[in-house]
Amino acid sequence: MGVPPVSLIIVNHDAGPMLADCIASSLDQAEEIIVVDNASSDNSLALLEARFPAESHIHLIRNRTNLGFAAACNIGLERARGDYLMFLNPDCLLELGCVARLVSAHKSYTDTGMVGGLLLNPSGTEQGGGRRAVPTPWRSFVRAFGLYSLSHRWPRLFFDFHLHEQPLPEQPIEVEAISGACMLVSRNALEDVGPLDAGYFLHCEDLDWCMRFRRKGWKILFVPDAKIIHYRGVCGLGKPIFVAWHKHRGMIRFYRKFFKHQYPGVLMWLVGLGVWLRFGATALYHLLHSASCKVGKRRG
Repeated sequence: MGVPPVSLIIVNHDAGPMLADCIASSLDQAEEIIVVDNASSDNSLALLEARFPAESHIHLIRNRTNLGFAAACNIGLERARGDYLMFLNPDCLLELGCVARLVSAHKSYTDTGMVGGLLLNPSGTEQGGGRRAVPTPWRSFVRAFGLYSLSHRWPRLFFDFHLHEQPLPEQPIEVEAISGACMLVSRNALEDVGPLDAGYFLHCEDLDWCMRFRRKGWKILFVPDAKIIHYRGVCGLGKPIFVAWHKHRGMIRFYRKFFKHQYPGVLMWLVGLGVWLRFGATALYHLLHSASCKVGKRRG
């Protein structure tokens, strides 16, 4: 069996040695690999070029500024030539045969537009986000205030969107959303739905895309035997507040775009308040942690 007709698109920003490791795990699984670099300031590109000096099917695009994840993905799409387009985070390692399995599953189920695999923590446990329900304002309200604990009594009302806490299915299943860490789409579905919304800088662009795929009638599949080890957060290790800001800002954009006219204003206001309170708590935690680390170094 030959290499799947896949253009693999990797957006890099200061991923360090993980970028080259990611490509090493992907090298024989795609026809071409497109790396879109968002103005990295580390040695990730130098390590990549030193490790793969003569690989003609690795294409590198250098952005002068950090344009954000969605915009960089769209730049990669413009360059891609494959029948299938796959987005992969640089902090991911593909297990052998992962891409071929995703393509096979895509072909096997009618009306499928997007597929994703099983995201694993380095420990081997399933990571959240690989299969999930869309976090609607009500579901987010339920999660934020701990009401999901009532799901055993009223499962439809207090449904928890974290599907990774459910038993792992034996076969591919249709889900509402998968993770942007690993998404494979067909070209015909892409041409129907359009590229990612570059209005998101970081986070929630994957949820947005999943919503748009489903609204166009395309199915989204979770493929449990296509495995990816995800070292989550490598690219944002030095900028936790920056990442948290864009994550929470993206969630507000997502809610307003898809649910503003479906939910009462008071619920939307409460959800928005919850989002920003959560950001405030996250930012405070990181500031205090940073301060304590500095004090510890001085004492040491």
